[in-house]
Amino acid sequence: MKSLAILGSTGSIGQSSLDVVASMPDRFRVVALAAGRSIEKLAEQAARFRPRLIAIDRAEDVSRLERLLPAGLGCRVVPGREGLDEAARHPDADTVVGGLVGALGLRSAYAAVRAGKRLALANKEPLVVAGELILAEARRSGAELVPVDSEHSAIHQALRAGRPGEAARLVLTASGGPFRERRLDTFDAITVEDALAHPTWKMGPKITIDSATMMNKGLEVIEAHFLFGLPGERIDAVIHPQSLIHSFVEFVDGSLVAQLAKNDMKFPIVYALSYPERHPNDFGRLDLVALSRLDFFELDPRRYPAIALARQALAAGGAMPAVLNASNEIAVAAFLEGKISFPDIVDVVSGTMESIGHHSAPGSLDEAEEADRAARQAAGDLVRRRGAAVAAR
Repeated sequence: MKSLAILGSTGSIGQSSLDVVASMPDRFRVVALAAGRSIEKLAEQAARFRPRLIAIDRAEDVSRLERLLPAGLGCRVVPGREGLDEAARHPDADTVVGGLVGALGLRSAYAAVRAGKRLALANKEPLVVAGELILAEARRSGAELVPVDSEHSAIHQALRAGRPGEAARLVLTASGGPFRERRLDTFDAITVEDALAHPTWKMGPKITIDSATMMNKGLEVIEAHFLFGLPGERIDAVIHPQSLIHSFVEFVDGSLVAQLAKNDMKFPIVYALSYPERHPNDFGRLDLVALSRLDFFELDPRRYPAIALARQALAAGGAMPAVLNASNEIAVAAFLEGKISFPDIVDVVSGTMESIGHHSAPGSLDEAEEADRAARQAAGDLVRRRGAAVAAR
């Protein structure tokens, strides 16, 4: 039986991970949970899965959570960064599920890798912000990274069809988001509600907006570079509206190997937790006859300029991927709050990259976080200026 620490347990990835555990109680158990401020939901999870440690965001929520926990649970509650790091390196955990949103998961991912854990990584940002640092630490500790992101999970699975060095190209698939056919001259009128109406996946607001701008695919290109060791020019993306082929690997002999599954994150989660084995499950199956067709389209760079920015950041190297990620988080938050328009998201990211300029790759987590902070400040300044300009009209 494998023991799990689930970081971000009340988010979509965390809840799907716990669904997997609940469906396979003879294979998995939970020893640590970590979440932010969804205290009632966290208490429900703790009562059901009985972890030994719970990490929460704020110290002031400790007593409230403890009152909600069942008597005799015997579970420690630790707040703040200390609690998150302790959950990530819990001595009884074989595998750590990294389901925290944004750069918040950076230090916990590093802590898990440093402790030699298998890191089932669901969020892109740790590798985007500090990929070289995390990979170097994994080589030192013997830690293993298995992606949970559906596209990277598909590539991980497809690569098993060949030997190391035989992959010529990786092809990420993208749904195209809600604006694949929307007229470009109407993008200024896109509302938050429009952008959150994803046609295929049910996700949190940040990643849903990233799917609408296609920044998520740009971040995935960077993450794929670190995970699989191929240069950016050998990592492509295509629009696949059905979102059933989750990615391809093209091998040197011209063969394309694809991975298909239902649109359910439980599939890549159970793969990451079980690898190299495959476990039977009751998560449903694709009806190939009912599929009827699978469509593919080129990415329009005018519609999705975020991908070009991500490629630019990867080519620049150094701290630029961290700048890209941090400024995007600030811009997406501002859009969700109604402070900037939808097209402003990419403009803020581009402007931040220009203002920050090139910096060498971070040599430590502190340096990575400093690059993140500088980019957030610069992006925040741009957001305020754009908001002031809109108000003055």
